Amino acid sequence: QVQLVESGGGLVQAGGSLRLSCAASGSIFSINAMGWYRQAPGKQRELVAAITSSGSTNYAESVKGRFTISRDNAKNTVYLQMNSLKPEDTAVYYCNVDGRGPGADFASWGQGTQVTVSS
Repeated sequence: QVQLVESGGGLVQAGGSLRLSCAASGSIFSINAMGWYRQAPGKQRELVAAITSSGSTNYAESVKGRFTISRDNAKNTVYLQMNSLKPEDTAVYYCNVDGRGPGADFASWGQGTQVTVSS
């Protein structure tokens, strides 16, 4: 079983910055992709950014140039540095990790962390 623990959300003014972290623990042999999603009230969950095991990244158009995803493979941790935050970035942010455990692949979600950007 794989557990994800997120941290770093909070309230920030527009133009400010936050850094989210998500640490994976448990029965992990290897991790493939790690990513961040968000869900605003009344909207569907959407991909914000993802990073592969080789370091290739993918971003939603709305966050390109403002957000940076990175990972520390030694710590099984993924980060999301969010700069120049806008009120429309307000959402619950979830991390997602997929990989391989003992005898099976896994795909796990974090519990979510609230990010609120005030205007």
